[in-house]
Amino acid sequence: MRKTEVLLPPSLFSDLDRVSGYPLYQQVAQKFEAAIREGTLPAGSRIENEVSLAERLNLSRPTIRRAIQSLVDAGLIVRRRGIGSQVVHGQVTRGLELTSLFDDLQHSGSAPETTVLHYETLPASVAIAGHLGIAVGSPVLEVLRLRKSGGVPVAMLHNWIPESTGKIEQSEFEKRGFYQILRSRGLVPQVGKQKISARRVTQAESLALDIESGAAVLSMERTAYDSMGHAIEHGEHIYRPDLYSLEFTVVNK
Repeated sequence: MRKTEVLLPPSLFSDLDRVSGYPLYQQVAQKFEAAIREGTLPAGSRIENEVSLAERLNLSRPTIRRAIQSLVDAGLIVRRRGIGSQVVHGQVTRGLELTSLFDDLQHSGSAPETTVLHYETLPASVAIAGHLGIAVGSPVLEVLRLRKSGGVPVAMLHNWIPESTGKIEQSEFEKRGFYQILRSRGLVPQVGKQKISARRVTQAESLALDIESGAAVLSMERTAYDSMGHAIEHGEHIYRPDLYSLEFTVVNK
C-alpha cells in the first residue's frame, strides 16, 4: 500500500535564518535530518513534494530541491519513480561506498576465494535482534566465512541474516559474494550503518588469517538496509591491515 506524504509542521521551520547568509537549503536539510533521526519521519514515510513544501515555507523550489538532494546524497532518503522522496533509515553513518569485500577484490583484479567456516540457523540474540530490528529469538542465519585472495587469507566475515531476506544455501556463499547473491534476488543494499575500529585477534582468528596471535586487525561492523529501511543483514568483519585498507574522500562544505 502506498504511504501518504508526511507533512512536517511549519513551526519546525519557523526559526530559519533568511538574512545571515547561511544557505537556506542547508538549514532546511538539517531540519529534515533532525526529524528523520528523531523518528518524526519514520523509515518508509514519504516526504512532502517539492512544490507543496516550497509554497508552505515561502521558499523557492530550487532551495527545496537542493535540500532534498543533500538528504539523498547523505543516504537518508531515496527518490523512487511513482512514489517520490522516501525516508530510508533514521540512523545512518556514511563514509564508504556500500560494497562487499568480494566486489572490492574483483574490481582490483584479484580472484576471491571463500571458505565457509560456520553455517547455522539460530534464534536471534538480544544484540543481533537489536541490530536487525526483529524480535529476540527470531530465526537468523549465522554465517562465518574466510575470504582469501590468491590463496592468502585477507578477512573473516561474520554475518547474521534475518529470515525475511530469504534462504541462502551454504554453497552459494562459497561461489559468490553475499551482496552479489542479494542483488541477484532483487535485494539491493541501499544504506549501511557502519562502524570502523581496530582490535586484536583471538588465537583462532590468528590461525585462520595466518598472522601472529594478538596482532591488530581492522574491524568493521555494518548493518545494511533496503530502500524501505528494513535491515537485510548485520555483519562483523575483520581484515588484515597489511593486505586491506579503507579509503574515502572527505569534502569541506
